[in-house]
Amino acid sequence: MTDIGVAPYREITFDADGDADPAERTALAGVEATDLVLLAHGWNNTPDTARGLFRAFFAAFPALLTGPEGVRLGYGGVIWPSIRFTDETIPNFPHATATTAPTAPAPGPGLDAATVTALKGFFPGQDAAIDRITAYLDQRPDEEAAFTDFARLTRQLVAAPASGPGTLGDLALEDGPGASPALLTDGILGLCQRFTAALADTGMAVQPGPPGPSFSIGGSLKHLWDGAKEVLRQTTYYEMKHRAGTVGQRGLGPLIGQLATTRPDLRIHLVGHSQGARLVAFALKGLPGGAHNVKSVTLLEGAFSHYTFAERLPDGLSGAGALSDAQGRVDGPVVSCYSHFDTALGVIYPLASALSGDYASALPGLDRRWWAIGHDGIQAVSPCTTLTLAEALRDGVPDSGCVSVDAAAVVRAGGPPSGAHSDICHPELARVVLAAGRIAGP
Repeated sequence: MTDIGVAPYREITFDADGDADPAERTALAGVEATDLVLLAHGWNNTPDTARGLFRAFFAAFPALLTGPEGVRLGYGGVIWPSIRFTDETIPNFPHATATTAPTAPAPGPGLDAATVTALKGFFPGQDAAIDRITAYLDQRPDEEAAFTDFARLTRQLVAAPASGPGTLGDLALEDGPGASPALLTDGILGLCQRFTAALADTGMAVQPGPPGPSFSIGGSLKHLWDGAKEVLRQTTYYEMKHRAGTVGQRGLGPLIGQLATTRPDLRIHLVGHSQGARLVAFALKGLPGGAHNVKSVTLLEGAFSHYTFAERLPDGLSGAGALSDAQGRVDGPVVSCYSHFDTALGVIYPLASALSGDYASALPGLDRRWWAIGHDGIQAVSPCTTLTLAEALRDGVPDSGCVSVDAAAVVRAGGPPSGAHSDICHPELARVVLAAGRIAGP
């Protein structure tokens, strides 16, 4: 049995379709606990990296248990196939503490060997395309044709957006309204230019290019390969977005429903980071009717739309959020912890999320339609309680409904391009989880 420093601990591993190992299902159902905290990781290259996060995040929990007598807390790690580029700063797992400095970004504009290996594992059967993409990013050819071919190769890695009954589109995996994402449809030079500028906004050094907001065909294009690498990164995130929703809705949600039948006394508390927050949120959509065992949901720097829980979309958008009724399936609160120090969600995410062509007239980072739930919390839901971290730690959180907690007081460390996106291993955030689950008082 895996040892991550807390007990009892169980793992549940899902494949890309949401299927889990039957033995792990049985072990999870047999955990000796009254309350089970299930944590889903965000981007990770390996299960060992995910376990490092679990170890670091759960480390504070045992000392914080001051809740009702008779509570026996169990811990669970949700492992699912995701990917991380090694130039994204993460806390120094597995020995992270609240003061641990994040890892330094990998040098160079291209892809290191670990990222190439991860891409090939994430996109099986695409080795030749990934090798060619890697060569373009290493060589940075000053030719428009090279960018065109890079776009072709990058876009063939992911499936076309689906629609119609029984497809991913039918699962409402899009976290906002919209057409095909610009990453898969717009002109590659324009995308690379915008991402190159966005990287500079995060504080990341990029190759110098010509001044001004536009480029001219015939001039040097080499500096746009910084943006091209970000296009590739965001394309993998687009695929992860669908995968996280699939695993949550088709895998974790039904599994929790089974636990409601086999272990009706077991109180479930869902916690997710980044795309893992999306996973646990969409688990609510896959939760069978009549299952009331999810007692809290805590979203840490969630990488999905802040309008996901909205019954009606504001800002001139039509329709409702993909999870507009999901918070009602939780017998407790849905808490979103957010931080403006998270530049992955405050700068890059809005650009990647904007509709095709929509960002031509406005900077997406300034257009709140495309902000993430981990950037400014849950929006367009009434009522929704907004708290500072100090208020949440002092007074607790409401027993039900949507809650946004500004966690910037602790979620603040990390370098470009992601900023503080993965700076989540803090006792204060563990206390928020326990308060949301009514396991420990403020």
